Amino acid sequence: MKKLMKKNPWFVPMLLLIALVAISGCQTDQSDQSGNRPVQPNLQATKSATQPMVLREGDTVTVSIPSSPTLDTTQQIRTDGKIVLPLIGEVTASGKTPEDLQVELLKLYQPQVSAKQVIVTVQSPNIPVYVTGAVLRPGPVTVNHPISALDAVMEAGGFDFTKANLKAVVVVRQQKDRTIRFKLDLKKALAGSVGAPFYLQPFDIVYVPERFTWY
Repeated sequence: MKKLMKKNPWFVPMLLLIALVAISGCQTDQSDQSGNRPVQPNLQATKSATQPMVLREGDTVTVSIPSSPTLDTTQQIRTDGKIVLPLIGEVTASGKTPEDLQVELLKLYQPQVSAKQVIVTVQSPNIPVYVTGAVLRPGPVTVNHPISALDAVMEAGGFDFTKANLKAVVVVRQQKDRTIRFKLDLKKALAGSVGAPFYLQPFDIVYVPERFTWY
């Protein structure tokens, strides 16, 4: 040990840093049933792991009324989050799931046409996310369907297995005025272990860290 300290004055500080990281990790990591761990568990971020798709500005939705097909329409959600529908006018769609919007539209249409069912389908959901770190093609990934963190990594060319730490992948998500970080073990997901996929939200950042190595 003394010889190492003389040859490398940074040896002790590095050991202290590793110890602090290990201690803090033990104090803050709280796994949910799917194996995904939020770095800030007090924000209840684990709920987003199985959260259904939420509509947002730019999505294109089709609203169908089987009992009155002449009212069927396809609309792109405007930048103010609204769509314009026959008979009922402007309706806020952004921030709701398709199922939530169906329930709301059914209530609005029933007095007009005695509708028994309203169907909302998403035609072209563009989901931009970003993948960086130890992957083969880091950068933005845009798809037209819900995408999991593992799928996004595959779209970015896959892991750089020469240096990627699959057990400590981090998803960074901005929610209003705060940032939430999720720690994922994608090694288990890649191996097909049972657990709900971690679905991404627009503008999420997936960071694949490198493994720590001694030189």
